[in-house]
Amino acid sequence: MANPPLVRLVLWDVDHTLMETGGVGRKVFADAFANATGRPMGAMAEVSGRTEPDIFRETAELHGVPITTELFDTFATQLAEGYQDQIEEMRKRGRALPGAAAALAALAKDTTIVQSVLTGNIRPVAETKLTAFGLDEHVDFEAGAYGSDDAVRPHLVRIAQQRAAARYGTTFDSTNTILIGDTPSDVTTARQGGARIVAVASGSSTPAELRFAGAEVALTDLSNLDGLIAALA
Repeated sequence: MANPPLVRLVLWDVDHTLMETGGVGRKVFADAFANATGRPMGAMAEVSGRTEPDIFRETAELHGVPITTELFDTFATQLAEGYQDQIEEMRKRGRALPGAAAALAALAKDTTIVQSVLTGNIRPVAETKLTAFGLDEHVDFEAGAYGSDDAVRPHLVRIAQQRAAARYGTTFDSTNTILIGDTPSDVTTARQGGARIVAVASGSSTPAELRFAGAEVALTDLSNLDGLIAALA
């Protein structure tokens, strides 16, 4: 018997939703910035809920560095290599967040769900972060959307929907696309981009703050597997 058609696209945010780097991320960013620009990084732009190109642009502006496409490409290469070089350190200092592995595995058992990511990270960085903590097995990275695809985060929703549709032959829209994330920016991304939102207070935002931002569902963390599955229905 053929499997039922895929009817839901679940897009995971990465940082502070599924895992955290334990401070390794800032060091890798600083090293990549210095290698790409020739200047040591002092101040760094706010990173929560933003895309890598946007963070780099603002950080460069803080240092008086002119932005070019070539400069960002150099930075992105340095960033990807830096995370690979620091993967063991990230494993030591970082962690998979409570319930993340179990949630991914549980959703993978549902043949009507495809899981991917929607993240401000460039793709190689997203893959390294999830692989470091064994969270990559059930994620179809080809169906995801990344900071290098568009600096405007809500635009990433449609990019992921189109990629998933091409791979699975199913139309994904605001009725059957769900973003799972930990920041008010994730809530805004979903609402403006055309997806449902399930917020998880595993980062710096409280459930109340996430609901105030517009999330109808705000879980304390991913350990509430029953709550997560109910929210995705």
